[in-house]
Amino acid sequence: MPLRLVFMGTPDFAVATLHAVADAGHEIAAVYTQPPRPAGRRGLELKPSPVHRLGEDLGIEVRTPKSLRGEAEQQAFAALNADAAIVVAYGLLLPGAVLEGTRLGAFNGHASLLPRWRGAAPIQRAVMAGDTETGIMIMKMDEGLDTGPVALTHRIPIGLDMTAGELHDELAGAGAALMVEALAQLEAGKLTLTPQLHEGATYAHKIAKAETRVDWSRPADEVHNHIRGLSPFPGAWCEMEIAGSGERVKLLRSAVAARPKAGSNGTGIQPGTVIDGELTIACGAGAVRLIELQRAGGKPLFADDFQRGAKLAPGVLVR
Repeated sequence: MPLRLVFMGTPDFAVATLHAVADAGHEIAAVYTQPPRPAGRRGLELKPSPVHRLGEDLGIEVRTPKSLRGEAEQQAFAALNADAAIVVAYGLLLPGAVLEGTRLGAFNGHASLLPRWRGAAPIQRAVMAGDTETGIMIMKMDEGLDTGPVALTHRIPIGLDMTAGELHDELAGAGAALMVEALAQLEAGKLTLTPQLHEGATYAHKIAKAETRVDWSRPADEVHNHIRGLSPFPGAWCEMEIAGSGERVKLLRSAVAARPKAGSNGTGIQPGTVIDGELTIACGAGAVRLIELQRAGGKPLFADDFQRGAKLAPGVLVR
């Protein structure tokens, strides 16, 4: 028999899994997602999450509690009489009463190879760190931070120039398929759980605004990983002098480039120096070539199109 489930998720990453679970024929008793957030220029419009919108489109009851700590919310959850809860990037802490509020427990789709990158931003942190592999894991949740036993794993290589956005989309699709497989095994009573190792655990802390600015004094490979790890959101950035004024520019795509000998452009190759007309920028060691950029209020542009307006000459410093 199909399982009776509660789905708990919020961003785009969780949408594919909600679709897949519904298409697999399971009964979804309710969707839990974070409350609508202010949107628009003035923040006057409340925007529902991607999971909220899909839940309504599928005709499923959508619940948006600000917290699940209260007894009333926990009782309302238990009253759904669900077999299991499916959790994908929900964003709210699940207290013990919720973790134990279904017959079989809560199962999380987490976008890393645990115990590496437990926490809020595993996709971005893996790319920023220069990892060559990541994956999606289905685990049974406990009260720790991504510490529960693992059921299934799907590994995905990270290309040298892959952005966090590209990896996000690949993991979302893989995670949806893996969750459907896990539910089939759970339904058949054949899902096995392996205790998670804790040695070597790393934590994927939420991306802070202060760390999004590019530090050109770092080696080129680290700058490149920083740019692609924050693309497209929140976006690595630097300040450029355009038409006589400093302008904050988001850097969306780059490539590691060979660095010319010092003095070849008359500046001593200070980190942050534009080396050529192709927007190659000197780093602390090596250089990166900027491939895709976005000015404030503008659309993403490839370097050639960006240069038609910006006209950054060799020898100019970006900061």
